[in-house]
Amino acid sequence: MESAMSAGIAVAEALQNQLPWLENVWLWVNFLGDPKSLFLFYFPAAYYASRRVGIAVLWISLIAEWLNLVFKWLLFGDRPFWWVHESGYYSQAPAQVHQFPSSCETGPGSPSGHCMITGAALWPIMTAISSQMATRTHSRWVRMIPSLAYITFLLAVGLSRVFLLAHFPHQVLAGLITGAVLGWLMAPQVPMERELSFYGLTSLALLLGTSLIYWTLFTLGLDLSWSISLASKWCERPEWVHVDTRPFASLSRDSGSALGLGIALHSPCYAQPPSIPQQAHIWR
Repeated sequence: MESAMSAGIAVAEALQNQLPWLENVWLWVNFLGDPKSLFLFYFPAAYYASRRVGIAVLWISLIAEWLNLVFKWLLFGDRPFWWVHESGYYSQAPAQVHQFPSSCETGPGSPSGHCMITGAALWPIMTAISSQMATRTHSRWVRMIPSLAYITFLLAVGLSRVFLLAHFPHQVLAGLITGAVLGWLMAPQVPMERELSFYGLTSLALLLGTSLIYWTLFTLGLDLSWSISLASKWCERPEWVHVDTRPFASLSRDSGSALGLGIALHSPCYAQPPSIPQQAHIWR
C-alpha cells in the first residue's frame, strides 16, 4: 500500500507541475463533481427535464452519500495532503506539490466521494439520454456519446481529486467502480410513488443507522475523528479546513433530503405534470 500511495503522490506531482495550465480546469471539474452540486444543480435540472429522472438523481445521491460515509469509516483511508507529512515521504523524496482551498477535506479518503456519489447519481441521467438518442438515430457511435461523456467526466473528476491532493488514484478507482455499480443497481429501484411515512422512516433510518455504526465503532476503541485531527494539523491554512466536509455534515443533508422529498411529493402545492406517452417512454 505504501508503494501505491507513493505512486499516487508522483501522479499528483506530474499533474501539478507538468500541466500547470490546466489548474483552473481541474478546479472547475472538481466543483462540478462535488456531491453538493448534485443537490443544488443536477437534481433541479434533471427534475425539470423529467420527474422520474430528477427523483432518481436525488434518491441515489442521498443513499450513495450515506454509503460513502460508512465506507470511509470502515476503510480508514489517508488523504495525500496529510499522508506526505505523516509517513515521512517528504524527508525521503521531497515532492513538488502544494495544496488548494479544496484540498483540506476532513473525512477519511477511501473511497472517493466525488467519484462514487456523482458516478452513481449521474447514472440515471446517462441512461435516460442514451434511451432518448436510441430512438432518434441508428448510429451506434452516436448512441455511445452519453456513455462516453459519462466516463470522460468521471475520469476527469478523478484526476482533479488527485491533482488537489484530496485522493490517491486507488481511492479514485474504488469510487468510480462503486459509483457505477450503485447507479446500475439503484436506478431501477427508485421509489416513485410511496407514502410519506416511507420517506420519514428512511430519514430516521439514516440517522439511527449512522449513530449505531458510530457508537459501535467507538465502543470497539476506534477513533473516528482521527481524520479531522490530521486535516487540521497538516492543512496549510486554517480557513481551508471546511466544516461542511466533516462526516456528519453529509448525514444531515442526506436525512433532510429524504424527508424533504417525501414532504414535497405529498404537499398540496405539488402537482404532478401531465404525462406525455412518448416522453414517458423515453425517460423511463
